[in-house]
Amino acid sequence: MGSGCRGPSGGIGPEMDRRSFLGAAAAAGGGLLGLPALGAGATGPGRPSVAVVFIRPETPVTVSWPGGNCDVAAQQALFARTLREAAGPLGVDLAVREKPLIDPAEVGAWIEEFKVAPPDGLIVCAMELFGGWEQVGRILAKRGTVPVVIYSNMSGFTGHLQALGSVPGTFLGATPDPAWLSSALRMLAATWRMKSTRVLLVAGDRPGEAADPGFGTLFRAVPKARFEEELREVGETDEVRAIAEDYARGAARIVEPTKADIIGAARNYVVCRRMMAAERCGAISIDCLGWKNPVCIAFSKLLDEGTPAGCEADRHALLNQLLVRAVLDRPGFIQDPSPNTVNNTLIGSHCTSPTLLDGSPGGYRAPFWIRNYHTSTGASLQVLWPVGKEVTVVEFTGPRTLAIGTGRVRSNVAQPPSGCCRTAVEIELDGVTDSRDLVDSRSAKGFHQVFVLGSHARALKAWCQLAEVKVEPLCG
Repeated sequence: MGSGCRGPSGGIGPEMDRRSFLGAAAAAGGGLLGLPALGAGATGPGRPSVAVVFIRPETPVTVSWPGGNCDVAAQQALFARTLREAAGPLGVDLAVREKPLIDPAEVGAWIEEFKVAPPDGLIVCAMELFGGWEQVGRILAKRGTVPVVIYSNMSGFTGHLQALGSVPGTFLGATPDPAWLSSALRMLAATWRMKSTRVLLVAGDRPGEAADPGFGTLFRAVPKARFEEELREVGETDEVRAIAEDYARGAARIVEPTKADIIGAARNYVVCRRMMAAERCGAISIDCLGWKNPVCIAFSKLLDEGTPAGCEADRHALLNQLLVRAVLDRPGFIQDPSPNTVNNTLIGSHCTSPTLLDGSPGGYRAPFWIRNYHTSTGASLQVLWPVGKEVTVVEFTGPRTLAIGTGRVRSNVAQPPSGCCRTAVEIELDGVTDSRDLVDSRSAKGFHQVFVLGSHARALKAWCQLAEVKVEPLCG
């Protein structure tokens, strides 16, 4: 690529010689040597525990529901196997009671045992119509505050599902698809992670800790000066060069930044990882606004690896990111909302968008350009979101109130002629009368909302039912 390649807007800007950069980096270090990913489960000490119980007669009843045409024992074995296979990747300690329950006395004894050492979550598999649902109701009434998912595979009629489908702190999954059980386990694990995650907050000039009032998420503050101290200890190592090489190779274009700028971005990433490891944190947010050596690429890489990373020390926005990673296993893009009143659309712009937008390490990676930060220094990413694809917008509007919106990508805003944060995604929102906040009853709410690629409103609402979080429309 020559130095006169056009930018996304058609404007002319200097572009570094990527071949020479890659050659130098390869000579220094070879392939990508990045630290192992923290992942969504790196929350600090401990793992979530989930118990599983099956409500059915030990000896199947022929004249019943599901009845004699169903191998109930094989059905239970399938459910248990599905949950065990999902537990490992989710980092969940699973305790499966193999002996099924339905006798009232045995259920009562089990409830008393359960209350002695309650787990972080419970899955009740309702597998018998006659007599079974009464025992499910007893468990829900006496389980204390433990969140519960009820799974019903063709074992309940409308009346049963209506009676227990809206009990606070529960979610009823009635579906003939056993694979959904992995989603049930993820929802329970997400509830635990929201309250158990430790977030490194790099801000201010003194250390401290504070818990979020809504979920109990712990924010561990360290002074901003600590970051600069750590940065001085990280030189241009083989690892740093390899990380920079990976971004230079993956970029569709490199516009303003120099090789030194991209090396600096890789050093920032290593510092973030070291500080999180030292403080035993599984997420990070930094008071970074205006830094000449921005952490934008470092945060994008962390998001791609499954680690929530939020700018401007915005605790509220970081919780939005933590939620979508825990519930959906996808990264969230924190953005500054800029309404387009001509199109009645919402433009979200920031410099820290993930590139692995579907959350999968081997999945779709959005094309990106390496640009400078909006202080005209350092390096950040201009990530091009897929036009026409669905997007979910998430915003905590209160300690336990979540606004959810849906829409689709209309465009990626060109720079120049526009001037804004480097990744700028224009969203056509569903059900909006005015894309500006607080204009009327169906305006788009909030600031620093999170964009997530895909349509996820149903999954988020299911988790909110389980976690006792109120849902409201983003536009309404």
